[in-house]
Amino acid sequence: MPHFRIALPTLLATVLVLFIAHLLVFQSAQAYPDRPIKLVVPSPAGGPPDQIARLLSDKMAAALGQPVIVENRTGGAGGIIGAKSVAAAEPDGHTLFMGSTSSVLIAPLIYKNAGYTAATFAPVARVAESSEMLALHPSVPANTVAELVRLAKSRPGALSYGSAGVGTLPHLEGEFLKTAAHIEMVHVPYRGGGQALTGLLGGEVQLLFSTLVQILPHVRDGRLKALAVTGERRSPLAPDVPTMVESGFDQLITTSVNVIVAPPGDAIGDPAADQPGSRRGARFNRGPASFCAIGLRNASSLARGGCVLFGRGATPLVASDRDRSDLD
Repeated sequence: MPHFRIALPTLLATVLVLFIAHLLVFQSAQAYPDRPIKLVVPSPAGGPPDQIARLLSDKMAAALGQPVIVENRTGGAGGIIGAKSVAAAEPDGHTLFMGSTSSVLIAPLIYKNAGYTAATFAPVARVAESSEMLALHPSVPANTVAELVRLAKSRPGALSYGSAGVGTLPHLEGEFLKTAAHIEMVHVPYRGGGQALTGLLGGEVQLLFSTLVQILPHVRDGRLKALAVTGERRSPLAPDVPTMVESGFDQLITTSVNVIVAPPGDAIGDPAADQPGSRRGARFNRGPASFCAIGLRNASSLARGGCVLFGRGATPLVASDRDRSDLD
């Protein structure tokens, strides 16, 4: 278990060196930065994007000689409020955005009022790619996806699944599973991945799709059960956990992508950087520069032609009263 607990910081070290090298090259060309840098995270503290941002911020600050302030700018389904604030910021390298599959790719596809697309932003660094994991509360009498589906069919509407919010990747994954398996489950949208995980651990919901690196420590502690991962192949971090493909859902192949982007036209963007590498099951990359192309290719089969949600319209994406304020 110790090797996993250091996996995320260790993996981030590689991308951090390359990312800071890029910033230092930019710094050498002009007086940058001349004030604190703001790194906007469009979700509450505790979720995967926030965790990654905080791991990066201290090292960035030490290298650049200016504070890097992580600002959790929540609100708007799928992180729209935070994304729009960065899209409208001055393109001077002092405002960056910790984007994700949900906020940069999915939200503008689903919400017509998003006001941006993945191509709006200047890409700076593709930070990480990780499979998602389907986790189950240990009180649920199922140990495989097939057993979960049989249970859900025997108790229509009795099971609930959490998500990081309406229109996020975990929400689409849950809706895809419902549709493909012909089962009824209740969607409970939380305000961010951290709160969704807390809800699952506390038994408020029975299942959750979330990043493997967020779920796996709790699986190894015996507090959650891992049913499947959403990658095309099994993860080296959890080799005994089957894929959703192996579990009978060959279209449920998803990737959670985290990127750092800047306002449109920002010279800090690095359009030539797309150097994939891999280690231990989450891929960390220098650059990204074409998040749109990368995201459309790798982020989620749910955003490809097989996305049943888009074919069914917006009905599954209507927020409950619990999440209504996020759509204001």
